[in-house]
Amino acid sequence: MNIALIGPGAIGSTLAFQLSRTGHQVTVVARGERLRLLETEQAIIRTDGERAAVTVCAQLDPAVAYDLVLVTVLATQVDAVLPSLKASGARKVMFLFNTFDSIAPLREAVGAQRFSFGFPGGIFCLLLEGRIRPTIRAGTTVDDPQIAVLFEGAGIPTVVEPDMQSWLRTHAAMVAPMMSIGVIAHARRRGITWAEARTHAHALRAGFDLVHTMGNVWVPKSIGTLSRLPRVLQTLMLWAASRTTVIRELGALGTTEPRMLIDMMTAARPELAAPLVAIRP
Repeated sequence: MNIALIGPGAIGSTLAFQLSRTGHQVTVVARGERLRLLETEQAIIRTDGERAAVTVCAQLDPAVAYDLVLVTVLATQVDAVLPSLKASGARKVMFLFNTFDSIAPLREAVGAQRFSFGFPGGIFCLLLEGRIRPTIRAGTTVDDPQIAVLFEGAGIPTVVEPDMQSWLRTHAAMVAPMMSIGVIAHARRRGITWAEARTHAHALRAGFDLVHTMGNVWVPKSIGTLSRLPRVLQTLMLWAASRTTVIRELGALGTTEPRMLIDMMTAARPELAAPLVAIRP
């Protein structure tokens, strides 16, 4: 396939690397220092030195009928790339990022027949001096079965979820407290206190309630079990999670995403958001 990727940060670069190595023609659209580095290398490079060739450009060429364009920028950056996506001759556009906001405007922007959404939840990656150090696990979710097959073939375990709006909001409600805990644990190099875990458990419950208030369902349904646990068990779960390597690695990614998700939830229902505001890192 002829694939373009907008936003070759850590996650986007991992997707580009895996797809290129599988034999697809991959073009990455970058800016700033990342653009300059990629123009020099003409490849995504892992920290172990393995390279995957890519074509590099500063903007999406509207004349190229890409089979697929993957958009892996932050949700707060997507408005800047919408004009080029609208003008693009791409057959399919898939957005892949964390958000609590409605995804309907994105569908309208590129056209329902071209629109798709996913989340690279199984990809954890650090970008170190321009090189990627990825870990790929199960957890990537998309709404398009054909793209799921594409990702699977590139070594990215992927499941299909048709209701990505509910999935995204459920995911945001769950991970915002986890990310906030990770930020604290990473900075301290130890787990959070019981009182802090209780505060984050309160935010977790508030986030789940907010999902239903927005008219969505918990997806996957197993999240419903977590939401109904007694508060003391939710507190224990978060207290224990803060002592794991996975959560501390999550915290190493910084405060940008948890702040963004909490701000989105706060804007959606300000009257319900006080517990979430209380954990904003």
